[in-house]
Amino acid sequence: MTLVGQSTPLIDWDWVGRNLDQIVDRTWQHLGLTAISVLLGLVISVGLAVVALRWRWTYPPITWVTGLLYTIPSLALFALLVPIVGLNATNAVIALTSYTLLIIIRNLVAGIDGVPASVMEAADGMGYTRQGRFWRMEVPLALPAIIAGLRIATVTTVGLVTVTAVLGLGGYGFFILRGLNTFFWTQILVGVVLSVVLATLLDVGFIWLERLLSPWARRGR
Repeated sequence: MTLVGQSTPLIDWDWVGRNLDQIVDRTWQHLGLTAISVLLGLVISVGLAVVALRWRWTYPPITWVTGLLYTIPSLALFALLVPIVGLNATNAVIALTSYTLLIIIRNLVAGIDGVPASVMEAADGMGYTRQGRFWRMEVPLALPAIIAGLRIATVTTVGLVTVTAVLGLGGYGFFILRGLNTFFWTQILVGVVLSVVLATLLDVGFIWLERLLSPWARRGR
C-alpha cells in the first residue's frame, strides 16, 4: 500500500464498511477490559486506602509497592504473569488493574485528608460513629478527588488496553498491531483514532459524573 500523496487513499472506507461488525466487537472488548480493570482497581484501592488511613504507617509501603507495579513496563508485566496465569485475559486484567492502584489510592487518601477538621468535629457532635462519619461525610466530600483519580486511571487504562493485543486481545490494539504487521494504514488509524475518541468520551463522562455527584464543589469554585 502506498502512503499519503500517492494514488491510494490513507483510509480505505470500503474496508471500514466491511468490518463494522468487527469494529463493534473490538469496541466492546476494549470497554470491557477497561471497565473490569478500573472497577477491580477501585475495590482494591478502597481497601488499601482504608488501611492506610487507619494505620498511617502502612501508607508509605502501600504506595511504594503500587508505585513499583506502576513503573513495570506493560509487556514485561505480561511476560512475568505468563508462568502464573498463562497468556490470556486474566493476565491482561491483572496487569491493567495493577496500573490503576497507585493513582486511585493516592487520590482517595488525599481526598479524605482534605476534608476540613471542622466537618469531622461537627459529625462527631452529631453522634456519628467513626465508620459512619467516614462513609457518610468524608467520602462524599472527597468525591471530586476520588473521581479525578478514576478519570486518570480510566484514560490510562484505555491506552494500556491496546498493548494487550500481544495477548490476542487489545480491543482497538488488535487493529493497530495487525495494521503494523501488514503495513495497512487504515487499520492503524482506525485503532488509534477510536482509542483517542473512547478515552475522550470516558474522560468527559467522569467530568459530568463529578458535577452530578458533587454540585457543592462546583458552586464552591
